[in-house]
Amino acid sequence: MEETREDQDDGTVARVAAIDIAKASGMVCLRVPHDTIEGRRVQKVWTVASTTNAILELGDRLVCQGVQRVVMEATGSYWKPFFFLLEARGLECWLVNARDVKNVPGRPKTDRLDAVWLAKLAERGMVRASFVPPEPVRQLRDFTRTRTVFVQERTRHKHRVEKALEDAQIKLSTVVSDLFGISGRAMLDALVAGERNPRFLADLAKGSLVNKKPALVEALTGRFGDHHGRLLRVLLGTVDHLTAQIRELDRLISQTLEEIVGPPGDPVASTERTGRELAERLDAIPGVGPVTAQIVLAEIGVDMSRFPTPEHLVSWAKLCPRTIQSGAKNTAGPAGRGNPWLKGALGEAANAAARTDT
Repeated sequence: MEETREDQDDGTVARVAAIDIAKASGMVCLRVPHDTIEGRRVQKVWTVASTTNAILELGDRLVCQGVQRVVMEATGSYWKPFFFLLEARGLECWLVNARDVKNVPGRPKTDRLDAVWLAKLAERGMVRASFVPPEPVRQLRDFTRTRTVFVQERTRHKHRVEKALEDAQIKLSTVVSDLFGISGRAMLDALVAGERNPRFLADLAKGSLVNKKPALVEALTGRFGDHHGRLLRVLLGTVDHLTAQIRELDRLISQTLEEIVGPPGDPVASTERTGRELAERLDAIPGVGPVTAQIVLAEIGVDMSRFPTPEHLVSWAKLCPRTIQSGAKNTAGPAGRGNPWLKGALGEAANAAARTDT
């Protein structure tokens, strides 16, 4: 028989509030001990609008009630006003995964019942707080995620450019490895400007493409008309606009990294104080580039005390299989969804590292 020692702090909370959050309002459940009868709980449930003044008024009320913890589900982005405004009021706020607090099957489901159920779980210490980084890291995360979306959107528009060329029987991508390199972009701009002569377009080749002029002439011979030129102008303009926005996000990310300071007790952050220096340290890992390092810092933050061991971090990121043990049989279950932004960046880093000789 295995003996286990329970900690004195079992996670129970005497005065707790839970919020079931919707877009325009939140259902609040307050559970506190009875004033005179020992062992009895007093429960109050009411609706609060999701406006700033209403949430601040709710914070004052909860502080007056001596609430020790406020728990809420992660519902889209609607939880953010409640979490940040109540946190600024001095309350301890916990964001919990909706998957971990599902109601009991078979019971009716309403906002009121969900708020009561969440409050009961919270007061018994049966929920775990999700990782919510500090404000500078949240700002960095907004920039890096927006940059990732813009890069993906720019890639989609580049694919549309290639489809437009294929529709005009222009096989440029079979000869040019990068349509948006110096040579490829010069030919695209010439097509938009009205040039249709394949030999003139092939003469725009630079570098190693000069030796492929016969193949370029053949690839640029097609039925590119004015309609394709107008469409290509719109697509190239969109690509250029997204490129400019990505450069601006790169500047904002670099600026935000300078404002992030690592925790003083961290042995690594004691020498690399700013986020930029920490990103440069991550950049030294094979397969990890500057962009990946910035994404990693934005998603996990700079305070590693939140993760007791590296195994905790890997498990939180859902990058290791789940262990399932039943009797003498041990199997590995699915890792789970995890953080798609972090998993995508680390997947690219793993693929890049696999191609290195280290």
